Amino acid sequence: MKKLPIYQIDAFSSQVFSGNPAAVCPLETWIEDSLMQAIAQENNLSETAFFVPEGNGYHIRWFTPAAEVDLCGHATLATAFVVFEYFDVPVNQIRFNSRSGELIVEKENDLLAMDFPSQPPMPCEPPNALKAGLQGVPSEILCSEDYFVVFSNEDDIKAMKPDMAELEKLDLRGVVITAKGKDVDFVSRFFAPKFGIKEDPVTGSSHCALIPYWAHKLGKKELHALQVSNRGGELFCEDRGDRVVIAGRAVKFMEGIITL
Repeated sequence: MKKLPIYQIDAFSSQVFSGNPAAVCPLETWIEDSLMQAIAQENNLSETAFFVPEGNGYHIRWFTPAAEVDLCGHATLATAFVVFEYFDVPVNQIRFNSRSGELIVEKENDLLAMDFPSQPPMPCEPPNALKAGLQGVPSEILCSEDYFVVFSNEDDIKAMKPDMAELEKLDLRGVVITAKGKDVDFVSRFFAPKFGIKEDPVTGSSHCALIPYWAHKLGKKELHALQVSNRGGELFCEDRGDRVVIAGRAVKFMEGIITL
């Protein structure tokens, strides 16, 4: 019988039942890919992170209920929270090796700040499924890892009711919609039905594109953002050229043991 520890962490929030829940599974050595995928499917959260010790840091991998992905922000934040809280870490910095290269997370009081690659969105030709899947008339459509759709105001973002069947046809990972915020610098929402995620509550990785875009638009390097899903999440961002900093809080909801 195999037993694996598991934590469920609400990321980009300081209280449970908000932010984005992620499962985190510390491992001594890697288990089979098919087993990690089965665990992620059983958890039925947008992401489950697995990590093992490696050198002076850790190797991290992320699985949605449907597939492994190259980068995930909120599950990285959740994993860093677990390491800082439950592992004997003598420093305030953690290094993760991943499919997207080295990712550094620093603890700054109650904030966890992630150093991620910048992925500025570029102009692209929008496919018909994107136009059919979203309501309203966007002011701009771009591409990064996802389709990046800009609307004129925050109310457009909050009111959006996408056609998931259309968005599932898209070739990229998902769709981020965004607008200038009323009380913060910008707001966003994120949809990835192709990966089994109709709407992600808070998406750290989408801010790899959101931060450089809004830093350029607003003429400022430090940005305050909200992801305005039903659960909601708060992010503190900084544009550093070819890198971005995405910071937020996290809180534990649950811990337990997987028995296999």
